Amino acid sequence: MIGFYILIGVISLLSWLVSNTLKKKFKKYSEIQLRNGMSGAEIAEKMLADHGIYDVKVISTPGRLTDHYNPADKTVNLSESVFNQRNAASAAVAAHECGHAVQHAKAYEWLTMRSKLVPIVSLTSNLSQWMVFGGLILGAGAGQTGIGFMIAVAGLIFMALGTIFSFITLPVEYDASNRALAWLKSKNMVSQEELAGSTDALKWAARTYLVAALGSLAMLLYWGLQVLGGRD
Repeated sequence: MIGFYILIGVISLLSWLVSNTLKKKFKKYSEIQLRNGMSGAEIAEKMLADHGIYDVKVISTPGRLTDHYNPADKTVNLSESVFNQRNAASAAVAAHECGHAVQHAKAYEWLTMRSKLVPIVSLTSNLSQWMVFGGLILGAGAGQTGIGFMIAVAGLIFMALGTIFSFITLPVEYDASNRALAWLKSKNMVSQEELAGSTDALKWAARTYLVAALGSLAMLLYWGLQVLGGRD
């Protein structure tokens, strides 16, 4: 179990470092005011219109860094600060979330796959680790033939679905950022300084998903060894 705690510690440290850096970056770029004076909400509405998307609503949602696109009800949900503020950070986030709306409108294959996995992963993610734990305990004396082993393997399968979901999320997030930055640049929505800030902010936001995916893979490999070959 020492290896497990070391793994958890390393993943937690990486996650904290990236998250902390992301917050600092957004704070820094929130101080760069847009020369066009547009709010995040206005940026989002214009990007949607420029892509011929008129059935998606831009709404404000409570919290900080709670921004997301909901394909179920076709809403771009911007946190209160992003919705109202007029800076490089809010422009980057607003355009990024609209990037997801553009993906949806164009039936971007990675987003389609991710959306199909959402209901499955939301059900299995909370069960997977408990099933692995419980299966290992139940199967401690029965070897790889008892019900405990089968439960643990089922937990691994659920865990693997979560890992697949994490990696499918990566191209979805990177593509949304690329669409956002390309639009901001092509439409001259931001100055060079503002574009540089938006690019840096989105780069660090993407790294949070990368760390999460690598952490999920590391956990899967660790528990896979415990269940399938790492037990004494």
